[in-house]
Parts: sequence; C-alpha cells; structure tokens
Amino acid sequence: MESSLDGENTGPSAALNDAVEVLLRFGASMLRAGNTAIRTREWMEVMARAMGFDVVSMSLSLDSITVSARRSAEWATAMREIGPPGINAWRIGELEKFARTAGPELAPHKIASKLVEIESAPPRYSQAQVAAAIGAASAGLTFINGGAALEMIAAGIGGGIGQACRATLSSRGLNQFGAAVLSAVAASGSYVLAATLAARTGLGFAQRPAGFISSVLFLVPGFPLIAALFDLLQYQTLAAVSRLAYGVMMLLAVGFGLSIVIEIAGVDLSPQMSLELAYPLKLLLRAVASFVSGCGFAMLFNNSGRTVFAVGLLALGANDSRLILQDFGMMPAPAAFFGALAVGLVALLVTQRFQIPRIAMTVPAIVIMVPGLYAFEMIVWFNRGQMLDALQAAASCGFGVGALAMGLAVVRFFRPREVAKQLS
Repeated sequence: MESSLDGENTGPSAALNDAVEVLLRFGASMLRAGNTAIRTREWMEVMARAMGFDVVSMSLSLDSITVSARRSAEWATAMREIGPPGINAWRIGELEKFARTAGPELAPHKIASKLVEIESAPPRYSQAQVAAAIGAASAGLTFINGGAALEMIAAGIGGGIGQACRATLSSRGLNQFGAAVLSAVAASGSYVLAATLAARTGLGFAQRPAGFISSVLFLVPGFPLIAALFDLLQYQTLAAVSRLAYGVMMLLAVGFGLSIVIEIAGVDLSPQMSLELAYPLKLLLRAVASFVSGCGFAMLFNNSGRTVFAVGLLALGANDSRLILQDFGMMPAPAAFFGALAVGLVALLVTQRFQIPRIAMTVPAIVIMVPGLYAFEMIVWFNRGQMLDALQAAASCGFGVGALAMGLAVVRFFRPREVAKQLS
C-alpha cells in the first residue's frame, strides 16, 4: 500500500487554518482579559459552531491555548501563546456579545477584524481616574477593617499612589511581579509617610494595621484566585493550577514589597481595638464604604459606568450582610460563603436581564471580601519565623477564599445553560 507521505499533501486547507487561527485568537483574547477557562471554553464552542466546525477540542492554560478542529473531512490543530494576563471586564462582555450574534455568514477575516477592534479599544477610564477610584476603595476598606478617619485618608493616599505606580510600570512593559513589588512599596510607603507627617503635626494619628494593610489590598490577586478555584471546581485543572500558581506568586511579590516597608519603618502589625461607633451608624458607614470599594474595583476592571454602579449596590448589600452575620457570631468563612452566594444570585438575575457578563458583576463585589488582611499577615509572620501566627492566618485566608469560591459555584446549579442554548 502506498504511504501517504508519497502522495499529495493531505494537510488542512488554508481556509480551515485561517478559521482555526481566528478561533484561537478569540479564546486567547478572552483568557487574556481574565475570563475563567470554563466560560472561555463554552464561548469558543459557540463560536466554533457559528464558524461551521463539526468537532472542536481545546486545551487551555494561563499562557497558551491549543485547538483541534474538524470541518467536513479536514482536521487542523494549532496552538497560540496568550501573553501576560490582565483583567478587562468590558472586553469580556464585548466578546460574549459578539459570540452571541456571530453567524456562518461571517468570514474569518471579518471575525479577525472585529477581534482587532475589540482588543484595540482604549480603556474606559484614564489612569488618574482609576488611581482616584482605588484610593477611595482603599479608604473604604480601611473603615471596614476597623480604621479611623485619619487612617482612611492615609490609606487612600497610599492606594492611589500605588495604583498610579503600577499603571506606569505596566505601561512600560515591566515584569508584572516586579511591578507588584514596587507598587506595594509605593503604596505602603506612602501610607507610612502620611501617617508620620500626621502624627508630627499633632493630629493624634492612631497607626492601626488596618490602614497599612488596606493601602495595598488592591494588589491582592483576588480575580485570579477566585477564577482558579472556580475552574478547579469545573474540572479545568490545567488552567486552574497555572492561574492559581500565578495568583500565589503575585501574592508573594506583594508580600515581599510590604515586608520591606515593615522592616524599614518598623510597622507594628499587632491587633488593636477597632473604632467604636453606635451600631446603626456603623452599619450605615460600612454600607457606604462597601459601595465605594465595589465601584472602585469595578472601575479598575474596566467595567462600563452602568455596571460600576450596579456592582457598588451589589457590594453594599452582600458585604454588609456578611459583616452583619459576623457581628452576630457567625464565623468568617460561613459568612463569606453566604455573602458570595448573595452576590452570585443577584448577578444571575441582573446578567439575564441586561446581558452583562456575570464575571463583570461578581468578581469586583467578591474582591472586597477576599481576606487579604490574613494573606499579608501570613507572609509577614512566616518571614519573621512566627509559625503559629502564620499558620493561623494562612488557615483563615484559605478558608475565606475557598468559601467565596464555593458560594459562587453553588449559583451555577441555579443558572440556565445560556451557552447550551446558543449551541442548540
């Protein structure tokens, strides 16, 4: 029998190769914007059906994507590198909207042109606007964590400067982990400087650790950590493990920068008494702080103005409910579970009604619940050799993040299979 190597070339046609390349670019754009692997896989299946593929198989990780596809009697396999990960909720929404409306009449070059248009769209907010939003969010998180007014101001200054530093370094192509270290130093260092100046001017500054830690909470990789755990629950092991490793490395980088400032400035992280207020006033102020913090992170993730406001309201209700449960004696992890469950259920209703990507609603509201305080305490205590304190903080952080992921995962059982409808 004659070997196929001696015959004509039976490889895939140029048209099939172009179609597979476009499908790869669609998936890579979604992953690079921060979408979970399971949602990316689902929407790639929608696009594959719209492009006329009969069978498609894919493997996703944090830095690469591989696709094998069959159309008629032809098979093609291709791989594409993704590049440095980021978070862009607006881009995820536009890609999902495009996948819903794409049909077989669209040629691969037209799809590629639309993808270029989506990817090249400028950010919705300037660097100054995002820095101001993160400063306000840092101040809000300081109050939620028990800080007073002067601490909120100092943390707001530190958070804003830290975010401006990160944006500048990222725009110049610096390694993300190096940028995280320098941004943590800038944010926490600015907080210490503001606190020192306030104390020396006789303002009676009470330097609690809440403000110091809150000034760098915007650097906590809550988005990758939650997405990784969610992918793990959906059997997307390769993508989940690689994303989890990225999140842990980012957390260590931020912790390293924070440790530098702690050692140089001699910051005391010992627990201190929280600010005492009348309970109704405390509830009101926490609600305002949750709203501001949720809006700040929604702007950081490049959400639309309407989504930013919706996220703020969602964070207000869910985070205040979580804190009330803790006030009445519930442990932090179960309270976080119910808070995340509330976020997921409300986001499910909103996204069905207004066609907003669920991840754009849930993650900014969930990020303010991530126990970043415990995460950084864990790193600092380990660095100082205080193993018992470090293990206690690590357990609190792990249970908290896991509870948030489980709360969101439960909602998946209640949602309709919208992607399945697109495939039918």
